[in-house]
Amino acid sequence: MREERGRVQGNVVIYEPFELWGSVGGNVKVIEGGKLYIRGAVYGDIVAESGARVHNFGRITGKVVVHQGAKFINSGVIGGDAINKGGRLYVDHMGTVNGKVKAKRGDTVVEPGAKVLGA
Repeated sequence: MREERGRVQGNVVIYEPFELWGSVGGNVKVIEGGKLYIRGAVYGDIVAESGARVHNFGRITGKVVVHQGAKFINSGVIGGDAINKGGRLYVDHMGTVNGKVKAKRGDTVVEPGAKVLGA
């Protein structure tokens, strides 16, 4: 698994197992085969495409979009909306979404104790 502990400027595409302990100053797209574990910060949006897996323990300032065939687990903070467009979106009891959780399609679960502040 690849690890990043520093700062990455600009947009990033994740296509392999990747653990972020630092920060990304842009948007992140996770494509098929990509598995992203966020323990730092993303100063932008995250898009999880088909075949992508994301687990957020850190902070995302923008929105999250989960497409069909993708899985996103939030145990950290999402600054904007969490939008499910056909994948699996799971906000656990430790997770916070400062925007709204929008379940357009797919499987969306918000555990009791999770904070959804834009509801």
